[in-house]
Amino acid sequence: MLKIDLAGKRALVAGVADDAGFGFAIAKSLAEAGATVSVGTWPPALNIFLNLLERGKMDESRKLSSGQLLQFEKIYPLDAAFDTLTDVPEDIRTNKRYKDTGDFSIDGLARRIEGDFGPGSLDIVIHSLANGPEVKKPLLETSRPGYLTALSVSAYSLVSMVSRLAPLMRKGGSFLSLTYMASERVIPGYGGGMSSAKAALESDTRTLAFEAGRKYGIRVNTISAGPLASRAASAIGIIEKMVEYCAQNSPLTDPLEAEEVGNTAAFLSSPLATGITGTIVYVDKGYHSMGMSQQDINPK
Repeated sequence: MLKIDLAGKRALVAGVADDAGFGFAIAKSLAEAGATVSVGTWPPALNIFLNLLERGKMDESRKLSSGQLLQFEKIYPLDAAFDTLTDVPEDIRTNKRYKDTGDFSIDGLARRIEGDFGPGSLDIVIHSLANGPEVKKPLLETSRPGYLTALSVSAYSLVSMVSRLAPLMRKGGSFLSLTYMASERVIPGYGGGMSSAKAALESDTRTLAFEAGRKYGIRVNTISAGPLASRAASAIGIIEKMVEYCAQNSPLTDPLEAEEVGNTAAFLSSPLATGITGTIVYVDKGYHSMGMSQQDINPK
């Protein structure tokens, strides 16, 4: 029987702070397939995340098909806006939500992983990171700092992570990020430079697939997921409308489930997908294939 088998694989999912988004769903699917999973969590959300785990508030969502609970091998602090700790402004470094976390930069994450597990100990890296502080603003009203922050955290962080983590990976390893169709089509309300950041992320996926493939023998792909009303996505402000619109106008009309993205991520991270790299895989119920909305054809 052909199945996704990640037994003996070690995975890092960067961008998990609760049990409601794609990052958590991917972590769970990887664990279901047999991988050991560590996560990277934004420092301001770290204590809340740890408390939820310790108090059992996520036990139901952590339950695997075996009846066991999803366990995280390590939980690392990670702020993907910073490549090294020296890049961090003093006011952030001394902030009470950051000061006791150690080195929370991308370089610090790589050093911690190497210290915990040694070189050649990582197989799968999931980039589930995005931040657009002005996402509710139209592009015409977006400031330069807001635009550059969106690109820095949502796109360049993948470049930085591949640069620092690929040397720790075994040959045949997999990097995977999450993008959105706003990279190629206009989604009114998805502003602040986030559409530009997703376009950059997709372009970088192709280039990184070539460079890291030749240098390290690893694969780099991205999933273009449909909208999901997660807590993180609530920052967009119109996420419920986006979910409803896509459900009404997609070939498959059921709303997208986070688990569907998680299962696709497990496949792309597995030996079953060794021939796939530099690719955008759409997991959006087919919405990306539509050229006219159902509402325009059959208005109510």
